[in-house]
Parts: sequence; C-alpha cells; structure tokens
Amino acid sequence: MAISIITKEDLQQFKTELLEGIKELLHSKTTEQKLWLRTSEVKKLLNISSGTLQNLRINGTLSYSKIGGTLYYSYKDIEKLLTDFKH
Repeated sequence: MAISIITKEDLQQFKTELLEGIKELLHSKTTEQKLWLRTSEVKKLLNISSGTLQNLRINGTLSYSKIGGTLYYSYKDIEKLLTDFKH
C-alpha cells in the first residue's frame, strides 16, 4: 500500500475545483426553465389577476392543460403570447 502525502496546496486546489463544480451545477439549475407552469406562477410571471388569466383561457389566447384539478400552462405558449403582444 503506497502512502500519499497531501499538501495544503493540494487541498486548496481540490477546494477550488469543488466550488467551481458546485457553482456550475447551481447555475445550470437556475437557468433551466420549467416547461409547464401552474396558475400562480403564470399570474406572478405576467403580473396579472386571476380574472385576466381566466379571460385569456376563455378567449383562447393562452392554451392550458388540466390535470386533476390543476391547470398547467406551457412556458413556450407564454413566451409566444408575450412576443405577439410586443408586435
């Protein structure tokens, strides 16, 4: 069995590499957008009321899917709505 000596510099390098790896993981998680959003998330994102969101559903401006009792909205549909609204 070989004996390895670990120096302070080795530990410092390991610490630096570990912290960089953790930063990359955290950054990739926060930049990754959810594909489906719940009603509360859509209202907060668009800064609209429940009634306005309901009107968007009723007139077909924003499509949704209902699973159980929960409504889900596609993030891509919301992006498209915002892009169309700007033009």
